[in-house]
Amino acid sequence: MIRAESLTREYGTLRAVDHISFTVQPGEVLGFLGPNGAGKTTTMRMMAGFVAPTSGRAEICGFSMEEQPLEAKRQLGYLPEGAPSYGEMTPRQFLAFIARIRGLEGDRRRSRLDDVIGRLQLGSVMDQRIETLSKGFRRRVGLAQAIIHDPPVLILDEPTDGLDPNQKHEVRELINAMAKDKIIVISTHILEEVDAVCTRAIIIAAGRIVADETPDALIRRSRYHNAVTLRFAAAAGLKTVAAELDALGSVEHVEIDEHARSVTAFPKDGAVIVTAVGDLAGARNWALEQLHLESGRLDEVFRSITEQEAAR
Repeated sequence: MIRAESLTREYGTLRAVDHISFTVQPGEVLGFLGPNGAGKTTTMRMMAGFVAPTSGRAEICGFSMEEQPLEAKRQLGYLPEGAPSYGEMTPRQFLAFIARIRGLEGDRRRSRLDDVIGRLQLGSVMDQRIETLSKGFRRRVGLAQAIIHDPPVLILDEPTDGLDPNQKHEVRELINAMAKDKIIVISTHILEEVDAVCTRAIIIAAGRIVADETPDALIRRSRYHNAVTLRFAAAAGLKTVAAELDALGSVEHVEIDEHARSVTAFPKDGAVIVTAVGDLAGARNWALEQLHLESGRLDEVFRSITEQEAAR
């Protein structure tokens, strides 16, 4: 496993990370979330041994990052924020350099290079200087160096930053494929990424953990959980629809969005109201474009949790 025990990092009077503790087991993909300045990247850097904690400790597969740094880092693949590399090198030169540093030799080295080049579709740019590559290709080169030695632990800081939608999908598929036998920690501000690849999510704000749950459990915190949204062809009559929905005994309240030509009914105490709403729509013969049962909205939960912490 990997373990953080009361990790703290101070810069003068600023406490960027405030006594953070968590463990991650094999097979888990942990999403590490937080607003800008919350301490995500600083925590990743301490876990990877790039920044020393002011207090606390980090362990990778049982090795202390402070006391046994070489052993700990052998277990680790790390993609730093911004995917830094040597711009004057080509991807071929850079990945060969990283392979040598990681102690890969002979057939093993050739096999791992072929694997990461194929997985990250780098063949077409292997002999261009890295500084001439697009942001997306530079990010893929960074991912390649992180996985070239097939480590049991991956710490990825914003792994899909700068990638187009197709490339994001490919990287997420790669993460899902590797997740069964690795520990993966992903720092991200992209909430859809959490839903796509993570089995667990930690939200931090002001350097502290404010939530540690599965993505499904976080979504169920949303006030939209089990709400029902009805979308109409025209905005006329929305107030009448809202009044009828509000009269249902299982509906807590109703909101109108005239721009979206929609009405959303919110349930009392998380009740399931979709059948009652659908029956009412059918009885009134409403001209619906769509009737949608909401699972919840992760962005709304994220804002609520982090804003509450900021207000303390």
